[in-house]
Amino acid sequence: MYQKQHTLAQSVHLAGIGIHTGISVSVTIHPAEENYGYRFIRTDLPEQPVIHAVLDNVSDSQRSTTLSENNAKVQTVEHLLSALSGLQIDNAKIEITGGEVPILDGSAKVFLETLKKAGIVEQKANREFYVIEEPIHYQDPARNIDLAALAYDGFRATVMIDYNSKILGIQHATLVKIEDFETQIAPCRTFCLWHEIEPMVKNGLIKGGSLENAVVIVDDPIPDTELEAMAKLLNKPKMESVKPGVLNNEPLHFSNEPARHKLLDLIGDLALIGSPLKAQIVAVRPGHAPNVAFAKKIHSFIKQKKLVRRFQKKDAKNYIFDVNAISDILPHRYPFLLVDRVTDFSEKSIEGIKNVTINEPFFNGHFPNNPIMPGVLMLEAMAQVGGILLLNIIDDPKNYWVYLLGIDAVRFKKPVIPGDQVVFKLDLVNLRSGICKLNGKAFVDDQLVCQAEITASLVKKNK
Repeated sequence: MYQKQHTLAQSVHLAGIGIHTGISVSVTIHPAEENYGYRFIRTDLPEQPVIHAVLDNVSDSQRSTTLSENNAKVQTVEHLLSALSGLQIDNAKIEITGGEVPILDGSAKVFLETLKKAGIVEQKANREFYVIEEPIHYQDPARNIDLAALAYDGFRATVMIDYNSKILGIQHATLVKIEDFETQIAPCRTFCLWHEIEPMVKNGLIKGGSLENAVVIVDDPIPDTELEAMAKLLNKPKMESVKPGVLNNEPLHFSNEPARHKLLDLIGDLALIGSPLKAQIVAVRPGHAPNVAFAKKIHSFIKQKKLVRRFQKKDAKNYIFDVNAISDILPHRYPFLLVDRVTDFSEKSIEGIKNVTINEPFFNGHFPNNPIMPGVLMLEAMAQVGGILLLNIIDDPKNYWVYLLGIDAVRFKKPVIPGDQVVFKLDLVNLRSGICKLNGKAFVDDQLVCQAEITASLVKKNK
């Protein structure tokens, strides 16, 4: 695997139709500077909006992966992103004249060949790998979907598919190393089963689909009446007869081409993480929606690990941040730093603790003969834990303030007294334009003592 970032030596151009929209579109792929990543530019729209190829911009993952940003979208990005990722190209500026990447022959082969003709050049910056250190799983038990990322010094992927098809059967495909992508995965075309065509057409999809850009699998003989109905639906001449097997005149490129294509899709969707993976990926019944959900879980996990490494200076046992790390994250100091440890967090939830002792300075004046932690300080401690969560979701937390904007639906259930350990649990409800809403609860010995809805703002510091 390349250790340095790479981009194209020169710009390249290709054109075709979108498989779902049926619209002709042109794509020009340009070299890009270091750390640029992949960005689509809709040159057909006013102001030429930019759409970053990142997980946060995935707006649809049914039958293809769609990205949306700046009131613009681009559909079916997975094959091009797979080709870029398979060639280990890190940075590319992609100008496109429509809302869907052309399907071409249904694989990544034409994209890959076009990119190779442009030439690939090494850049000075190092590649930042996402290194999987412990297993990460995504499961959908209802659909028997299971994806896992395992520790591995390199990139290896295995896919299993099962469509309950007599022709396909259960198929497996494995990519041993990323350097084999060009020959083993890139030529593998998208596919569908015969019975899937009608619902897709009725849902406004595959307007540009044909046997030249998709493999069609037929499990059973098709009655003549069904062939007539399909001809009317597609507005095409009626086929004389359809037998079980591969409908296309061109045979499968590999006996397990469908499974290999699902691996191709998976690599394209994982490219939205933004950095190459060092991992072994095992995917059972993958698809665009679970691929994206899986990629988001990996991204969240790695982001959390990076934040821990940024602030936690020593190995922690049973907690994420100690008070020294918390002091690096929050600007608060004694006597107003009210969080002792963070024991768990992700992109959307956090758990922190406050050990309440008789030595707290506020007990000198707050019911000295009946020491009770002031409710406002309970809320302040809860807000501080929430602040750590909010600073977790941005890349440069030291350059931001977290300002409290509002507290609603406050309820105090039980007094907190010296000797109590208060556990604060907060969940991120919403984040828009730097305004964040969280639901918070506080517990002592698993009993609810306080709850509130908190609104806060992320504000960049003035330098």
